[in-house]
Amino acid sequence: MAQSPLDQINAWLAEQKPAMLAALERMVNTDGGSYDKAGVDATGEQVKEFLASHGIPTEVVKGEKHGDCIRAFVNTDVAPAGNAPRNIVLMGHRDTVFPKGEPERRPFRIENGRAYGPGVCDMKAGIVMNMFMLAAFQKFGGAPGPMVGLFTGDEEIGSPEGRAVIEAEARGARVVFNSEPGRLTGNVVTGRKGGVFSVFEITGKAAHSGGNFEAGISAIGELAAKITAIHALTDLKRGITLNVGLVSGGQSVNTVAPWAKGEIDLRYVHPEDRDEIMGKIHEIVAKSFVPGTKATLAIKGEFLPLTQSPAAAKLFTLYQGAAAESGLTVKGEFSGGCADSGFTAAQGAPTICSVGPVGGLAHSPEEYLEVESFVPRAQAMARAIVGLESAGL
Repeated sequence: MAQSPLDQINAWLAEQKPAMLAALERMVNTDGGSYDKAGVDATGEQVKEFLASHGIPTEVVKGEKHGDCIRAFVNTDVAPAGNAPRNIVLMGHRDTVFPKGEPERRPFRIENGRAYGPGVCDMKAGIVMNMFMLAAFQKFGGAPGPMVGLFTGDEEIGSPEGRAVIEAEARGARVVFNSEPGRLTGNVVTGRKGGVFSVFEITGKAAHSGGNFEAGISAIGELAAKITAIHALTDLKRGITLNVGLVSGGQSVNTVAPWAKGEIDLRYVHPEDRDEIMGKIHEIVAKSFVPGTKATLAIKGEFLPLTQSPAAAKLFTLYQGAAAESGLTVKGEFSGGCADSGFTAAQGAPTICSVGPVGGLAHSPEEYLEVESFVPRAQAMARAIVGLESAGL
């Protein structure tokens, strides 16, 4: 009896762990911080090279300051029965949070079943998994509709250039699988907080702090007052947190500070809370606690919350069953972290996040990937994709 495409896909994936790890090693050992466009684009060349070797066409949406976005296409001539073609989207970001030279300082290595290196789980393993998923469906068929792989380059800083590409893709998406790292529990993420990252800058007046103190207007004094007021907006019961995590300012220890700056991290759960809290931040920044100071506020980056629609809940149930067939026990978790999945969910695309290989301690020198999770997580996604129509998605 001939094997089904899904059986062929899962058998092929079962043999691909060495190739997956080789591709991951090459990618981890390539610089790719969010502000290193050349490095992020170098990882993009690796993605395109792999896909081309499997006969998968790609197109590039150029980034002006950050890494390019790459779209890959599989099965584009097949539409789900009774529907207009809508893409099954596999999504992931290639950029990391690490400074240039980090791969040279601590290159990819495997010890005791765990792989280490900058971005190894967040989220270069997810990128590699998506590459092999596209190759598998290209090779054996079985997808119930067109597939698009979306590989972006600036997620770690809020996707300032990638967001428009992501949202455009989401508007035509049937479902979205975002291959951020699976939780340490093996679970996936079904809800995330939204986040706004902003900077406020304060202007005061310099004066000698000993000989002419009364003529000065302290921007640092104003900064301290604003920080206290901003932090007071935190409401843990509502899931709202405010953190001024970076500050700078002043001219010298014996000068009343003529300038100061702070950077704010706002996290929230419910979409309607965003405008309320941002309005209060604007009021605090506009107010002068120290007479004579002036201040401005600018948003540097933003993520939307991932909320679970009824269709997304149906997608999670499908994935949960697919994972069980792959020998995995998976539940849904809420995360205070942000991701591009919030953008796709806000466009109405049923979205599930953190379906990539399992890893932990992201953004730290101890970041790791559970090597043995690579193949089962890929097989779970394959089963979920094949089962979309039977699940009514």
